[in-house]
Amino acid sequence: MPRHTIQLTEPATAFHDSFLIGNGSLGGTLRGAVGTERIDLNLDSLWSGGPATAEDTGSPAGLLPQLRAAIRAEDNAGAEKLAQAMMGPGWTESYQPLGWLEWHYADTSDAAGYHRRLNLADAVATTGYGPAGAEVEMSSFVSAPDDVLVVTVTGPGAASHPALPTFVSPHPVTTATPRPGLLVATGRVPARVLPNYVEEEPAVVYGEDEPDGAGTVAAGAGFAVAVAVERTGPEELRLIVAAASGFRGYDRRPSADLDALARSADETVTQALGRPAEQLVQRHVEDYRSYFDRVDLDLSASPAADHGDPARAELLFHFGRYLLISSSRPGTEAANLQGIWNIDVRPGWSANYTTNINVEMNYWAAESTALQDVHGPMLTLADDLAESGTATAARYYGAAGAVVHHNTDIWRFSTPVKGDTQWATWPTGLYWLAAHVWDHYEYGGNDDFGAGTALRVHRSAALFALDMLVPDDDGSLLTSPSTSPEHRFAVSPNQGAAAVSEGTTMDQELVHEVLSRYVALAERHGRGDEARLLSRARHALRALRLPGIGAHGELLEWKDERRGSEPGHRHLSHLYGLHPGTRLTEGGTPEVFAAAREALATRLRHGSGYTGWSQAWILCLAARLRDTGLAERSLDILLNDLTSTSLLDLHPHPDWPGGYIFQIDGNLGAVAGIVELLVQSHEGAVSLLKTLPRGWRSGHLAGIRCRGGLTVDVDWHEGELTTSTIRTGSSGPVVVEIPATGGDPTVTDAVGDPVNAFDAPCALPGRRRLTWDGRAASYYRLVSQGRRS
Repeated sequence: MPRHTIQLTEPATAFHDSFLIGNGSLGGTLRGAVGTERIDLNLDSLWSGGPATAEDTGSPAGLLPQLRAAIRAEDNAGAEKLAQAMMGPGWTESYQPLGWLEWHYADTSDAAGYHRRLNLADAVATTGYGPAGAEVEMSSFVSAPDDVLVVTVTGPGAASHPALPTFVSPHPVTTATPRPGLLVATGRVPARVLPNYVEEEPAVVYGEDEPDGAGTVAAGAGFAVAVAVERTGPEELRLIVAAASGFRGYDRRPSADLDALARSADETVTQALGRPAEQLVQRHVEDYRSYFDRVDLDLSASPAADHGDPARAELLFHFGRYLLISSSRPGTEAANLQGIWNIDVRPGWSANYTTNINVEMNYWAAESTALQDVHGPMLTLADDLAESGTATAARYYGAAGAVVHHNTDIWRFSTPVKGDTQWATWPTGLYWLAAHVWDHYEYGGNDDFGAGTALRVHRSAALFALDMLVPDDDGSLLTSPSTSPEHRFAVSPNQGAAAVSEGTTMDQELVHEVLSRYVALAERHGRGDEARLLSRARHALRALRLPGIGAHGELLEWKDERRGSEPGHRHLSHLYGLHPGTRLTEGGTPEVFAAAREALATRLRHGSGYTGWSQAWILCLAARLRDTGLAERSLDILLNDLTSTSLLDLHPHPDWPGGYIFQIDGNLGAVAGIVELLVQSHEGAVSLLKTLPRGWRSGHLAGIRCRGGLTVDVDWHEGELTTSTIRTGSSGPVVVEIPATGGDPTVTDAVGDPVNAFDAPCALPGRRRLTWDGRAASYYRLVSQGRRS
């Protein structure tokens, strides 16, 4: 089987066993049925609600001093009650399905030799079956250049009379056939959808308002689906699908002009029909491969052994990049909890943007795996929230800047939801989103980006962070209120558990990070009126309390010794500084680094990592800790326990079919973890093969981007580094850290001339650092001693 192919021998029996195809905006879910296929359809911008549902006129900021006083007095019951009173009146909206097509495409009398394949290199899914000489093959893809889903059926078993599919939607729709071979369906999504875990009625409300003169409504966007079927040869059928939604921007009323939306979808289909099938697929593949081919991981020289199957780990890596490219493109919306694929009106956790880990994890590998432009929708989300969250910051905290809590949606919702304090009382979401803006800048963003989006987002986050800090009894600064996402601490005597406190480890790390990065950006790109805010930020950094170490040598999760109510909790928030943060390092903060190792070991001893995304986080932490055994264990759990037959990430959930729900973050987080095993760049050097799994004896990784604008390839054989190429973006020192295996490696430039490389200080046992003066836009080759070629 080709390296980049998922191949299965049975149709999907559940959503999470399906193949997912998409162009960043339009998504299709394929079950691979014989003869009659079901194709679920999605559009990235189709959400319930509208700007009106995101509005919030509450103003509980007057309660903040009382809340802080209760926290300081350790009146946990009082703090919980006050935190509840400071929550907003509602919830985010929910990502919506368009509906699905049922299409009879071929005879089903003989399904011998059935197979279905997903080619990750070309982003094409195929279903095939039938006796020799009479095979039927259905090939499907979603084209970004033509913005259509294309399905082609070939073979003598293809239906002799092409029929339009049936379109079924969970929303009220009107269907029409304006001309032979074309089906058009139009409808509106709900004006309001409550999260799947909220037991209130009515849970789904459709708007009854008529569109205004411009065709817009307060909530409940319109949508249209156009489907064409034609026979393109004696044994060939073609189906083409386009869709349009009424979303016009997060702060604008959506359109419900169904006639206009229908015309738009029809025009898109008509244009695609004017192209030959081979041209459609060529345009699609060339566009898709312009992203996918930037990076490659090849473990084919490492056979399966006791330490796992490298081929499946490699496939997981390629599949994750495939999913990100397919669910996020320049100009689309950011990938949500399920990317762009969802079949439920009330999907799990609203399929929204959960900012206390999930939406960020979706993009952890974007910069390193050369998908920096695919990262764009996430950066836009952060930039928008830095604006939309300003009113919430003022109303709820009397604070400057902007705030984002643990949930947001396409309407840039920023209010604390009407829920439980352990997840709703977490006003530090914008800090984490800002980290992605910083990464884009640090990996190679230009000065225009630094002076624009990066400084703008960090300024908003820093303004809010400074207003959220309070002095402790010793004068050090703590953020208040503060929670460790979704985790409570035990309260004694016999008072159960509480969530709200001050100075949790994650929040202190996030504040330190956002203030430090704001200072760096403002010093380089700041305006003339930046001086006062810069001074405040520098002072706060000097006074900020950093996380402490407990009596058993573990990194504390709260500001002091408290026992977590779930010792094996799935969130690893207190380890943020180790990953995805960069403050805790083996060489720079060895004592706290060791404490983080112990804190993770404690979580693992009690069963953490039972969701796909949580296990992906553990993989990333293992890579930073240089814990090869834990990395191998995490990969094994991900591949064998927490992914479906089609490799989709699974979150155990008793209320969902089969006991699992698909969440894309585990797939995408695993990509980041695999990169970190082989290449890291957060400690002032490009670190190669830092946590190489024992089973990955020989391999090749190409195209990995590193902080500072460097790009590297690395090859290894029998567990030892052989060669690495380093491409520079700008002039300056190049520092490369490699395994210290003895001998002296050599460095040459693009024409093969020797480069004067010197040893640099390295505090890590078993590692060695080399440095040389790099020229801008140059190529260097490092060859390990005894492995020159």
